Amino acid sequence: MTEPSALETLADLRAEIDRIDGEMHELLIERGEIIDRLIAAKARQGGGSAFRPGREADMMRVIAARHRGRLPLDTVESIWRVIIATFTFVQSPYAVHADMSGGDATMRDSARFHFGFTVPLLGHSSPDETIAAVAGSARPDGGGDLGMVRANWRPGEGRWWEALAAEDAPKIIARLPFVERPDHPAGMPVFIISNPLAEAAARDVALFAAQCSGEGPGDAALRAAGCESLARAPAPWGVSLFVAAPGYWDAARLRGALGEGTQKATWLGSHAERFALA
Repeated sequence: MTEPSALETLADLRAEIDRIDGEMHELLIERGEIIDRLIAAKARQGGGSAFRPGREADMMRVIAARHRGRLPLDTVESIWRVIIATFTFVQSPYAVHADMSGGDATMRDSARFHFGFTVPLLGHSSPDETIAAVAGSARPDGGGDLGMVRANWRPGEGRWWEALAAEDAPKIIARLPFVERPDHPAGMPVFIISNPLAEAAARDVALFAAQCSGEGPGDAALRAAGCESLARAPAPWGVSLFVAAPGYWDAARLRGALGEGTQKATWLGSHAERFALA
């Protein structure tokens, strides 16, 4: 960093800005040149999906913890999210399918904040349609598209999480935005859905569907067990729950925690713990 001088002129400062801009651009070009080597290395190791939600979460934690100065963290978060999403697209093209049933303005804001404009954005009329589109995009090499659904469930959406229950169905791999604060510019919480990943999942929080007889355990009982109720919908067998639990839990442990009325519990995916901005 250049030390400031009392005799600096506007021309001096603009020249310094131009130098920094040039260096940033060159570094992005250099980052892009690594992609071909990355693709070749991955091919030697048998291929696989370009999505690495665990690594992305680790990168964002480092960036959020390191950040300082006048530039808002929201801007830094969006820049890095778009860089990650775009270079992933360059490595293996994909689209983002988004549930627009609650109005498309906030969903589009979230999609563009996190994925930019290079990655195609396709709207759908329900969470179920969004999940089906992701499932239909699966490729033999482990690639495919991503989906976005609202994390805040509304009763009219039905029991969409049950569409993730089959072993080969898409799974939740992230919850965005990663940086948590009340006035976030793309603050609507969303789940990111992908076809099953073989590795590199973030497992801070595990997500499950639970089939319970009667009314099932109440929200207070779930909290006491260390879980969170994300959605609760009537079902032919009683109630269908969408539950968040500690990342190391499996379906058997959740069934035990929910009690005898729980007929079935199924793992739906996982995500990284959000970064709470003080």
